[in-house]
Amino acid sequence: MAPVPPGIRLMVSFDRDQWYRALTFILTFLLYTSFHLSRKPISIIKSELHKNCSSVSEISTASSSSQQASLPSKHNDMDCSWKPFDKSNYKQLLGAMDYSFLCAYAVGMYLSGIIGERLPIRLYLTVGMLASGLFTCLFGLGYVYNIHSLGFYICIQACCCCAENLQLRCACVKDKLRVANGLVQTTGWPSVVTCIGNWFGKGRRGLIMGLWNSHTSVGNILGSLIAGYWVSSNWGLSFIVPGIIIAIMGVFCFFFLIEHPNDLKSVYAQNSPPGKSLGVNGHHEGVIDFSLCLLFAKLVSYTFLFWLPLYITKAAHLDAKEAGDLSTLFDVGGIVGGILAGVISDKLGKRATTCAVMLLLAAPTLYGFSMISEFGLGPTIGMLLVCGGLVNGPYALITTAVSADLGTHKSLKGNARALSTVTAIIDGTGSVGAALGPLLAGLLSSGGWDQVFYMLMTADFLALLFLLRLVKKELDSTKSRPISIVQLKEH
Repeated sequence: MAPVPPGIRLMVSFDRDQWYRALTFILTFLLYTSFHLSRKPISIIKSELHKNCSSVSEISTASSSSQQASLPSKHNDMDCSWKPFDKSNYKQLLGAMDYSFLCAYAVGMYLSGIIGERLPIRLYLTVGMLASGLFTCLFGLGYVYNIHSLGFYICIQACCCCAENLQLRCACVKDKLRVANGLVQTTGWPSVVTCIGNWFGKGRRGLIMGLWNSHTSVGNILGSLIAGYWVSSNWGLSFIVPGIIIAIMGVFCFFFLIEHPNDLKSVYAQNSPPGKSLGVNGHHEGVIDFSLCLLFAKLVSYTFLFWLPLYITKAAHLDAKEAGDLSTLFDVGGIVGGILAGVISDKLGKRATTCAVMLLLAAPTLYGFSMISEFGLGPTIGMLLVCGGLVNGPYALITTAVSADLGTHKSLKGNARALSTVTAIIDGTGSVGAALGPLLAGLLSSGGWDQVFYMLMTADFLALLFLLRLVKKELDSTKSRPISIVQLKEH
């Protein structure tokens, strides 16, 4: 008899539940990667929407003789900026466009967790991803059909967010789109966190969630690379391609996502336990403190997400593609920071203390980045990695491991689907900060980028302030648990 190949021996060494855990981990990782992949392009094309017209005009004049025989383009070469972002208030307009997305995200997040408890997550998430893909593509079609209406882009931004959080109806009035009354429908984040929390218990949750949460940075990196490839030649494709990708992933979600291990009982056995009533009776103090901390931590993270490429183009004098590629280093640092935060918090059993230390180090690092970025490419690369780790580490830990810990509190009596509500409350509060950060950056940057960095450092200190009570409790506690402020319930 021939020996069994090593690969087959490895495969059969895992039981069925372990394979399904691996499937859930990989699939939810890819699903939320596609969400962030579709959000990133707007930050890459900002420098393309508004250019330095004087330099472009010189290039156009120098090369005009060689282009006289070429076919006319519907985009005027001399009109180097994309209307309506060609005026001096372009930063405020870009900030308003970011705010429309993030404000809708914040409002919808509070309701999406409640809806997520009552609807099948697989269908709930599938519809959201398909709709998000549609609205992301529509933004890119603004380039294809030469649309210069600010209302169109704001509506698409809000609707694109609502595809992930809530559903808004847009009506066509004359040649503009407007946002009408909306109904909360779906969200990505509470859904994927609920699924991963259902499949993985408290053991090494920080490490697992730290690895899993790198999907945020991976999505940002891929979104930057995809958007940067077309940003100078056809920025419409910078949105259309990510839109198609997230829609395709929505189809995979429909066919393969398993919300809870108990769902498999209908396949392998005909009897399944009756569902339990849902609700959150959990540890309100920990939810409130972490939520308020996340409000300011996410403000910093999302300001970088939406404005870092534009800042790099101005500070380092790079074009849009080069700035987009360089900004991915911030996300690489975020991956490392999220994993380290999870591992350290697992080992120490102190989530709040881990976050607090990283926030304390982040504020002076932000100031250093604002100074060093003027001294060349090398120092900028190093500071991007460090800033990414310190800024995104606490954000990643709170939105994943901490949310899962609080969402599986013993007062929920094993009701894992209530995790969707807890996650939505924490991330919804954080999304308020995510909406304010880019808006404030757009307003303050007109007076100089230093004001933006002062705002970011202030936000970091405020995030730290809201954690002090929990840090004190953790340091006073003599017990060693994965998270010392809550009692966990294993699934």
